[in-house]
Amino acid sequence: ASAKGNPTVKMVNFTIDQLREIMDYKNNIRSMSVIAHVDHGKTTLTDSLVSRAGIIANARAGDACYTDTRKDEQERGITIKSTGLSMYFDYEMDAAQKKIQANLARSSAEEDAGADISTTEETPAADAADTPPAAEEGAVTIGANSFMINLIDSPGHVDFSSEVTAALRITDGALVVVDTIEGVCVQTETVLRQAISERVRPVLMVNKVDRALLELQLPAEELYQAFNRAIESVNVVIATYNDEAMGDLQVDPTKGTIAFGSGLHQWAFTLKKFAKLYSQKFGIAEDKMMNKLWGDNYFDQKGKKWVKKPGDQDLTRCFNQFIMDPICTMFDAIMNDKKQKIAKMLKAVGVTLKPDEKDLVGKPLLKRVMQRWLPASDAVLEMIVVQLPSPVIAQKYRTAALYSGPADDEAAMAMRNCDTSPEAPLMMYVSKMVPAADRGRFYAFGRVYSGTIRTGQKVRILGPNYEPGGKTDLWVKNIQRTLIMMGRTQEQVQDIPAGNTCGLVGVDQYLLKSGTLTTCETAFPIKTMKFSVSPVVRVAVAPKSSKDLPKLIEGMKRLSKSDPMVLCYTEDTGEHVIAGCGELHLEICLKDLQEDFVGAEVDIGNPIVSYRESCSEESSQTCLSKSANKHNRLYVIGYPLGEDMSKAIDDATVDPRGDPKIRGRYIADNFEGWDVAEARKIWGFGPDGAGPNLFTDATKGVDFLMEIKESCVNGFTWATKNGPMCDEQIRGCKFALQDVTLHADSIHRGMGQIMPVARRVCFAAMLTAAPVIYEPMFIVDISVPQDAMGGCYGMMSQRRGHVFDEEQQPGTPMMHLKAYLPVSESFGFNSDLGKATGGKAFPQMSFSHWAVFGGSPLEEGTKANIAVLDTRARKGLTPEIPPLDRYLDKL
Repeated sequence: ASAKGNPTVKMVNFTIDQLREIMDYKNNIRSMSVIAHVDHGKTTLTDSLVSRAGIIANARAGDACYTDTRKDEQERGITIKSTGLSMYFDYEMDAAQKKIQANLARSSAEEDAGADISTTEETPAADAADTPPAAEEGAVTIGANSFMINLIDSPGHVDFSSEVTAALRITDGALVVVDTIEGVCVQTETVLRQAISERVRPVLMVNKVDRALLELQLPAEELYQAFNRAIESVNVVIATYNDEAMGDLQVDPTKGTIAFGSGLHQWAFTLKKFAKLYSQKFGIAEDKMMNKLWGDNYFDQKGKKWVKKPGDQDLTRCFNQFIMDPICTMFDAIMNDKKQKIAKMLKAVGVTLKPDEKDLVGKPLLKRVMQRWLPASDAVLEMIVVQLPSPVIAQKYRTAALYSGPADDEAAMAMRNCDTSPEAPLMMYVSKMVPAADRGRFYAFGRVYSGTIRTGQKVRILGPNYEPGGKTDLWVKNIQRTLIMMGRTQEQVQDIPAGNTCGLVGVDQYLLKSGTLTTCETAFPIKTMKFSVSPVVRVAVAPKSSKDLPKLIEGMKRLSKSDPMVLCYTEDTGEHVIAGCGELHLEICLKDLQEDFVGAEVDIGNPIVSYRESCSEESSQTCLSKSANKHNRLYVIGYPLGEDMSKAIDDATVDPRGDPKIRGRYIADNFEGWDVAEARKIWGFGPDGAGPNLFTDATKGVDFLMEIKESCVNGFTWATKNGPMCDEQIRGCKFALQDVTLHADSIHRGMGQIMPVARRVCFAAMLTAAPVIYEPMFIVDISVPQDAMGGCYGMMSQRRGHVFDEEQQPGTPMMHLKAYLPVSESFGFNSDLGKATGGKAFPQMSFSHWAVFGGSPLEEGTKANIAVLDTRARKGLTPEIPPLDRYLDKL
């Protein structure tokens, strides 16, 4: 490093023992994920850190894509699975940076009022304060300046956003990468929203600055504006989803939470780097200098003073004058091969080239010089170490959002303090399964929140459906091995303490995709992850020869383990169905299934789209159904719920499992047509007790009503799971129970009598209320140059899509189109769009909402009717839609 006051940084090639040793310093651990829109350069940026840790050679960094471990990832050049890495770095913080960490600790301690602030000030954890003496000459000593970074590189494609959620769950900080030229895109916004809802702290990297300088040849002022636009739009997203518990999350260059640079050329800087240089030159404090280097600050050379306006002399902004101009000049000199100027500038910035690098010209030379002058790993590392919280700090505010039990029980307290003492209870969350080398097995990858996980330890494994005190989804087993995940390799260690990510062997037999491991008998499980996409695209698979059926079923089990989002199940008709959240996702899943998990040929059917059944107006009559023994009658009216209410239930703003009184008040205040009395008498939600359908009690003074409540709700749930028209789920219906006539003898009004009636009467109420079919819609985001826009509109109108928003990106000829497209029409859309626009358009699709499908499904010849009949034929039901009198009885 040059002598200009840079923190001394030495290259470290670490051993596993040293890695294990640093795990005990819980204040010196940083867990972070790299998130961004597709192709904004996450994996490339990760390379700079990997090369800095000495895992790959410096020369290859930038095109090695170390974290793309799978073969198809390397071929397509996209990340598909999120990959975990643990690395070791030395970094010396100066006083100002220690203060930032202390502030982070303080704000989280205020959140957690019980914590004693003084304990968070010491850097190494007290129980590991005595550092071991250095072994031999040149060995790594582990002390207050050693940092362990658990990094997860995540995919950017919207189809894989479930991988991002899994990565965010087990990290405390996120490095958001934004492309200077494209700015903030849809997916950037989605992943930021996910990050903040998981209470993960963001820092920003503005990437691909080299493109702005080389391809667009932007002058410094326009660059500043482009940076500013990107930063503002990120801050807008952050402000929209801000979470009080984490304090202020806004990113700001003067605070050191933003880096600018290029992942491909491996260079980046934060304002701190330049503030250090110039603060010595001007003799002013570093933090003052940092504020001057951004925003509307100008330096008047003649009067030797700082001014706020460019004034008459047309001064250049400080950021441009002191930072961008030198960089632009360097680029210009090297690309135009001005030898003397290059030599002079290299001397000025203190970069010396090795003899074999002197002959380089053009881009290779540029890369080498920038790498030496402003190494990317330093800037990124500085942000990670200084701006992101350690597990000790982060778990104080994250525990409330993670833990499903009470906030003051033993497990919650241990998680909040990130407790590593020997008697602390173990709490660990497994967020995904990573396929092991020997095809059949999986490593469970997750993070330890408290206690220590050891090889051979006996733990309670809690699945997602575990109820405290119950026996479902609970196994008490031993852990076979604990591993440190290192991207392409795994290293075995004896134990792993809290705050770290780790891999486990031998848990995959019990957990399907995710779950909690604990040693505390009273512990509640950690909350299951909420995904921002849902699997709406399905295909049926069958083995080529029937003797391979067991192989296929085994393969599907493994597939559903390997991906957090994919659903594999068997229909009643005996079809094996795989559901994914988009074409690309499905394609990757099926490829995995055939090549890795089955090993035999598989027939893949046509894509299937799931519909939802609903009603569009109030029932035309009060519907009556009698029980099998003709002694009990139920009277019900059906109503549509309205899209707002259905969405509120989906997002759990109306919480199906919450307190009925509070929920009733909320519904009455926010949705029209509800009064408090009725809203508090919601008997149940369906399907699965949490779906967007309601069963309410509108009866007056009926005897024995509470006895049949359970039976009615069960019948209603059954009805909403398989609707009357084509056996699909019902969505957005409200069934109000008007009156009940019951048999006086309790034996004649048991579950077997009431439940089928409740189901039939719900069907009748729905069929009399102008039934409709909902189909799933994708929201498509297309970035396309203006000259190719016609092709996009043409493609949309062919496929029943409609464009509802278009905007031009400032400073570029690119247009952003947003459109809705029915999922059933989306197959092959990407390739067709490519043909129509000459490959210039880049679409991104994700599930948006359910929309009413054309016409009434009960009239012949309408689109909806055809869809219903197709679905019935596929499911092997009777070809005609059941008539109303099958469900509606006469008095």
